[in-house]
Amino acid sequence: MKFYIASTFTNKQIVRLVADKLKQAGWIHTYDWTKNEKATNRLELQSIGQAEKQAVRDADVFLLLLNGGKGSHTEFGMALAWEKKIFVYRGNSPLDTTFYHLPEVHIVEGSIEECIEEVLGVSQV
Repeated sequence: MKFYIASTFTNKQIVRLVADKLKQAGWIHTYDWTKNEKATNRLELQSIGQAEKQAVRDADVFLLLLNGGKGSHTEFGMALAWEKKIFVYRGNSPLDTTFYHLPEVHIVEGSIEECIEEVLGVSQV
């Protein structure tokens, strides 16, 4: 399975933890934005945006680890439009958008380990 993880820069460590666990299970990470530095100009923003858009398109599974920023929610919208398998890990964040409650969105509560297990369960279905 191919996956993409959207979140905010402040969640880099948790994104890396989840990505490492999925890769250990044989999954393919379509793009690791946590390796990027903050973009400083329009060309860098454009390049990163194109890479992230393609990564969402290439993924079978899309994970949104809340709290996410504007970019994460743009990616979430693309994943919805492209009918990806979508998981939203709530953590301690409120579920504050109607789109989280669509039937194709799987909300995961509990620990990050439980989230990883639920996501990995997709490949066994």
